[in-house]
Order: sequence, then structure tokens, then C-alpha cells
Amino acid sequence: MNFDSIKSGLTILTGSILLAACGGTEQQAQQTAPPPTAVSTYTVEKKNITTTDTYPGVVVALNEVELRAEVGGYITAIYVSDGQKVTKGQKLYEIDRTNYIAAYNSAKANLEVAQANKTKAEKDAQRYTALAEKEAIATQRVDYALTDLANASSQVAAAQANLATAQANLNRSVITSPLTGTIGISQVKLGALVSPGSTLLNTVSTNDPMAVDISVNQKDIQRFLDLQKNPSQSISDSIFSIEQNGIQYSLNGSIVAIDRAVDPGTGTIKVRISYPNPAGVLVSGMTCNVKVLNKSSVPQLIIPHKAVTEQLGNYSVFVVGDSSKVAQRIIQTGSTVQDQIVVTDGLKEGEVIVSEGTMKLRPGATIQVTPDTAAETTN
Repeated sequence: MNFDSIKSGLTILTGSILLAACGGTEQQAQQTAPPPTAVSTYTVEKKNITTTDTYPGVVVALNEVELRAEVGGYITAIYVSDGQKVTKGQKLYEIDRTNYIAAYNSAKANLEVAQANKTKAEKDAQRYTALAEKEAIATQRVDYALTDLANASSQVAAAQANLATAQANLNRSVITSPLTGTIGISQVKLGALVSPGSTLLNTVSTNDPMAVDISVNQKDIQRFLDLQKNPSQSISDSIFSIEQNGIQYSLNGSIVAIDRAVDPGTGTIKVRISYPNPAGVLVSGMTCNVKVLNKSSVPQLIIPHKAVTEQLGNYSVFVVGDSSKVAQRIIQTGSTVQDQIVVTDGLKEGEVIVSEGTMKLRPGATIQVTPDTAAETTN
């Protein structure tokens, strides 16, 4: 066998080995390629929906009055207990009345003297005027009498004013409730010295109804103004409901006031919502969440909440493309409606996304839609 024959044989053998190797690699690659991932899909669609916006709120009394002393003195009586229910006009505190009673009696006596002097001056003026008509007395004497009458009338007016002041101070020495509600914890004790206008005695507030204050973004002002115009509808449709510590309050409310101006620091405006409180469940100062129904005027894109993946504050979905391959896409989300969520940006109506099985997917993966889900998507 010559050298050329040996060389030709080796070439054929090498080619056969390479061909066999290539064929084996292709076959192995086909065997190791992952099968399509079974998933469920959902066709994105628009719907008219009612979402729920949640606002943190604080319970406040619709009517609340601070009780302050209007006259000075020592507290001589406290007629109520801390936290007691009170009615309008009920006696609450009493300030030492000794000086005020004396001042009243003195002013009353001064008024009586002034009135007596006026009566005398009136009689003198009448008598001198009659004599002057008969020219039995000098005209100057009549002028003196009329001047005395005017002075006596002024003294009566001054005495009446002093008596009114004394009467008011005497009345103010007894503090009564300005409204029906609940009184708080007393800020003074029996025997305490109080000063007019500065000493806080206590606070009285109404119990039923109560209100909740929330802060609303300025872009939603018009929507809340429209809700304020229909208070009965707000209650019947349960537009404003309260949740506190996971417990739903049984009664619904309506808007009673919207603040006059937007807070430039936060871009929000205060809205006050009134709620019936017959059982006294709502207490002033309590925090809660106010859930406000938001009925959309235009259809919105919604998808199942379970289709959304969250990572580092970004929300995404897997969109089904050509050849049943998926691509991951960032989306912007809005309100949640039960098990669905509103999409504000990133998707279009009619696109198909993966609704179940997202944890098994990677971008570019091939999927296989299960028959029951395919039928559901078609429907």
C-alpha cells in the first residue's frame, strides 16, 4: 500500500468521525432543549369599573368648645365628673361669687338712687316750666331744672350699664355647658385660682354626629365637590366608609365641608365627612382609613393582579409575542379592584399577557397555553 492510499483512507475516516460528531451534537441539543412552559393567559381589555381610594383620616368632633373662665376667682364648685355626658345649659363650674354678688347689689342700689334723682328732677322741671308759662319764675331757673333732669337721666343710664356689667359678671361666675355632648377631663381642681380669658377649665364636644378629616389631592377637588352636592346619594351608595383596625364601621357618611384653600406645601385640601355615631364608637382623635368609591367615567385597562411581578419597586408583566415567546414589560399601575388592577401605562387593549405561571418564566421563553385558559381567553 502506497502513501497516497493511506492518506486518502485517513481523510475519509476523519470526515466520518466529524460527521458523526456533528450529528450527535445536533441530536443532543434537540434532546436538551427545554419544552414550552405551560401557562395561563389573559387578553387585556377595557372596562367601566369602580375602584376604591383609601385615605388616612382623623376623627374630629363637628362641634367642640373650650371652656375658659371669663371672670377671675377661686373654683368653689365642680358639678360634673370627668368624661360625663352633659346637656346644653347644665351647670359645670362655679367661681367664688361673693364679690360679684356684692358688686351686683351695689350697682342695683346705685340705679335705684339714680332713678329717684331722675324722678325728682322730672317733677322739678315740670313745676318750673308751669311757673315760667305764668311768668312767675325766671326763665334761668327753668333752664337749671332741665339741665338737672338731663344729668339725672345720664346717671340712670350709667347706673343701668354698671348693673348690666355686674349682672354679667355674676352670671359668668357660673360656667354652663354651651352644647349637648361629652365633657373632657377637668384641667382645674376645686380651690384653683383662675384668671379671666386665659385659664382653660375643660372642653365639651358633641358625640353624634362625628366627622373624619382627610387630605385629598388637588386634582380630585372637582370630584369631591360633585359628591358634596349629593349627600344622600353618598350615604345610599356607600361612597364613604370607615375602616379602623381592620373593622368596617357599619354606617356611611357624607361630605359636610371642603376647606377654603389648598395647602401649597402638600398640594392637598382638607375634606370633612360626617358620620352618624349613635353608639359612640367614633371618638375624637381616633385614626382610621376612609375608603372612597371612585366610579370611572371612561373605560380603563384592567388585568389580573396575579399577572403582575414586582421587583425593586418596578411592576412588570410577560407579554405574549410571535411564536408563543414572551417578553417582560414594565407597566404603571393604578387602583386595585378586588383581584384585578388598573394599568395606566405600558399595555394596550387586546394584548395577551401571562396571568398564571409567571414565576417559571424568563424573557424569551416559549409558552404553551393550557386548553381551558385558551378557551377562557377567547371568551
